Amino acid sequence: MTRASGDWWTLVVPEAGPGTDYGFLLDGEGPFPDPRSASQPNGVHGLSRLVDHDAFAWNDQAFEASPLPDAVLYELHVGTFTERGTFDAAIERLDHLVALGVTHVELLPIVEFPGDRGWGYDGVDLFAPHHALGGPDGLKHFVDACHGRGLAVVLDVVYNHLGPDGNYLARYGPYFSERYRTPWGEALNFDGPGAVEVRRFVIDNARHWVETYHVDALRLDAVHEIFDRSAIHILEELGAALDADALRLRRAVCVIAESDLNDPRLVRDVAGGGYGLDAQWNDDFRHSLHVALTGERDDYHSQYRGIHDLAAALHRIFVFDDRYSAYRGRRHGRPVPPDIPTSRFVGFLQNHDQVGNRPFGERSGHLLTTDQLRTAAALVILGPFVPLLFFGEEWAASTPFRYFTDHRDPVLAEAVRRGRREEFKAFVRKAGELPDPQNPATRDVSRLDWAELEREPHRSMLDWHRRLLAYRRAHSELRSGARPSVRYDEAACWLTMDQGPIKLAANLSPEAHPVPLDQPGPWTIDLASADDVRLGDFAIDIPAWSVAVLRRRA
Repeated sequence: MTRASGDWWTLVVPEAGPGTDYGFLLDGEGPFPDPRSASQPNGVHGLSRLVDHDAFAWNDQAFEASPLPDAVLYELHVGTFTERGTFDAAIERLDHLVALGVTHVELLPIVEFPGDRGWGYDGVDLFAPHHALGGPDGLKHFVDACHGRGLAVVLDVVYNHLGPDGNYLARYGPYFSERYRTPWGEALNFDGPGAVEVRRFVIDNARHWVETYHVDALRLDAVHEIFDRSAIHILEELGAALDADALRLRRAVCVIAESDLNDPRLVRDVAGGGYGLDAQWNDDFRHSLHVALTGERDDYHSQYRGIHDLAAALHRIFVFDDRYSAYRGRRHGRPVPPDIPTSRFVGFLQNHDQVGNRPFGERSGHLLTTDQLRTAAALVILGPFVPLLFFGEEWAASTPFRYFTDHRDPVLAEAVRRGRREEFKAFVRKAGELPDPQNPATRDVSRLDWAELEREPHRSMLDWHRRLLAYRRAHSELRSGARPSVRYDEAACWLTMDQGPIKLAANLSPEAHPVPLDQPGPWTIDLASADDVRLGDFAIDIPAWSVAVLRRRA
């Protein structure tokens, strides 16, 4: 190869074309995969393959994604969404999502990672859809099929680290920083010598998914582990690049961040000193809701006060908004200014972390009663945030979602096992009781059982979710981005949330309670999770662990 400007190396191979396999020799070693490989048909250590992206015939020219305030996100793992675990198999279940009422399908990371099964957060070939899921054409078919049904596609991308196995990126340049460290390995070099091309690599990757694969939004994993002291942060630069692409392509493109910082500057406009991203996940809402429902006070849950903090999250967005956190031993977070709408935040009860990082992958359906699940669904779907459902949540799937891997390096495989045993030693009596992440059965038991849809209580739970989503779709007040008025009684464990003429009244206790109505009616009950809800002149009687949705008639 010939060295060109900027330390780029080039070689023209006239006979190479689509389907050609190739690799790079570096200082006499290799061949190694191309860092921008479009396809890795033989895994992370195999040769790269050229792909003609223009050969795919798209049929989505008329598609328009729902605006984010109107969105309902559905997070799924392609490998366990269906029995076959491929993009093509997932297409066969898209009509279920349309009937459910979701608008955006959010895929856990799908780039090439070691082995044939895993969550995808240890990916190493960031431009290559995983071969076991269906590769480049499989992803294109999936996106095209989603758009044909009116569904947008969100891709979960990881820019804070790369996985340890098959990670050859450091051989190509100063892609990693010695100044920072993430919990999962080396941090990317966004602000040191040579960072110009590292930043370009990541931004080109984000643009690649939008332009080449027609993806509508990106979910950025754990941005609090992205380290950058530049005056223009990499997140701001990335957001601006995708905004420019959206204008050029004449379609909406969103960037949603996961962050542990409780910092609203992520979603504040650049002109106002922010990064200009479109939305961020709200863990405070999830944690306070989980504590209010389960009473769990382990680990990070210990800092939440159940219904008190749930009310705070519904109205203030963050519970910890420059408030002292005993768990962290310091003040944490920053208040969300009133001019930032609640629709810039994503609310949920479950996601891959909150389910899969439990020792046995227990879903909320394993921890809560049917009544509690119904109440939680109402608070998530009719709450002020953009709702996110975790695949199978809509019917209270009985299958767990466990952490699983397929590392072919025996040393790394044993390190993963040992790490899980150490992490959860306080939760189990014997380490052998933990599911082995390397055992294929750990993945197999995590696959959804679609036959459950025909049985109770799953069928009724699915109907409840459909009704809630239809109600949210029918009432713009629930999608306005305005902060609701919230009242609660911590001792009696009831809570009300008013959004325009709509009032949600929830009883989060094991006993029936009258919930006072602080506003004059007349009221009508539009939805109720229990049959024996009774509406009076000044209060509504709600059974234990139940919710009612009222509307004030003009």
